[in-house]
Amino acid sequence: MEHTSLLERWLRGIALTAVVLFFMFPIFWIVLMSFQTNETILRSPPSMVFTPTMQNYVALITGRLETQAGTLDINFMRNLMNSVILSVSSVALALLLGVPAAYAFARHKFRGSEDIAFTLLSFRFAPPLLVLLPLTLYFQTLGLANTYIGLIWVYQLICLPLILWIVRGYFEDISPDVEHAYRIAGHGWGATFLKIALPLAGPGIAAAGLLAFIFAWNNFIFALVLASADKQPVTVGALAFVTASGIQYGQIAAAVVLSIAPTLALALYAQRYLVEGLSLGAVKG
Repeated sequence: MEHTSLLERWLRGIALTAVVLFFMFPIFWIVLMSFQTNETILRSPPSMVFTPTMQNYVALITGRLETQAGTLDINFMRNLMNSVILSVSSVALALLLGVPAAYAFARHKFRGSEDIAFTLLSFRFAPPLLVLLPLTLYFQTLGLANTYIGLIWVYQLICLPLILWIVRGYFEDISPDVEHAYRIAGHGWGATFLKIALPLAGPGIAAAGLLAFIFAWNNFIFALVLASADKQPVTVGALAFVTASGIQYGQIAAAVVLSIAPTLALALYAQRYLVEGLSLGAVKG
């Protein structure tokens, strides 16, 4: 039995290692490409043996891309800052609006509440191209085109349904008896929400906020149409590396590494809250 158990552990470890290598290899290859020139990347057959260079990262940071057609000015660092501004602002606004709404939907069943919640969720179902033309016309009429305020408003519409439905489930998993006991002591709904419900649902809110941040960070189509180059995030700014002289694969790889660094750092920082939030309510008593 011990030999069988040991064999099973070895097979399980080998299978897990194979799965991790399979899914992590594209990221590993992108990191390698970011330290290579275009000539090294495009050679056939490809090789993992090369002389590393920091040229791609220097081009992104300095904003000057050397191509066969000449020097091209790029604004990648500005695009990266735009992504931070748009994602952080939209998630903060969505949390400010979505968390109280999620608590209201979880604790107060009123007429039409499910219809309203489903309508908000339907914003996630609708393809972006369906609402892109009306949004463009509205933005031009209201003067919101090519503004941070307009983009943040659109981005929070992406984040709000996700936060609302995820956090609502966490509030529903929290026993209302704790809140009732606190209210019996003479506290109102506001104090109960701030001092009891929010701390108990904190890990779930953190998990929902992190997922919403990733969705906002990866958005492409809205920023492409509703903003010009000085307001566009990294997802759109990466198009600058497709030049008349060819595709700059090394710079694209370096841009990918730099663009995923903020979300990776945030995920590592909030890992404990993410695990607690995703497991909250998994065991019901």
